Amino acid sequence: MRYMLMIYLDETKFEPMTQAERDGFTNGMLDFDEELIAGGHYVVSEALQLPSEAVTVRKWDGALSTTDGPFMETKEHLSGFFVIEARDLNEAIRVAGRMPLATMGSVEVRPLKVLERIPS
Repeated sequence: MRYMLMIYLDETKFEPMTQAERDGFTNGMLDFDEELIAGGHYVVSEALQLPSEAVTVRKWDGALSTTDGPFMETKEHLSGFFVIEARDLNEAIRVAGRMPLATMGSVEVRPLKVLERIPS
């Protein structure tokens, strides 16, 4: 089964860090990628730009609108994601718990839902 691991971080925790400390987290996450690949869990992962770079798109009542970020008053924001293969939710949770950034924020583990076309 596939699971999405969504990484939420509070950027204020990174502000007091030195560049070397920040680089350590980057390298740790790249090492984590390699660990997942070696263990057969890895599907895909990406880091995201800060919320200030995002745009929300809506098409309500036929009208297209966009809103620049940031969007809500919250300390944590979605900063990256992984899609992994795991036997079950417990294994996905164990994988998420090994992620270096889990020590600086939170990781939401959510099963992916496979959509199938419904005959009409």
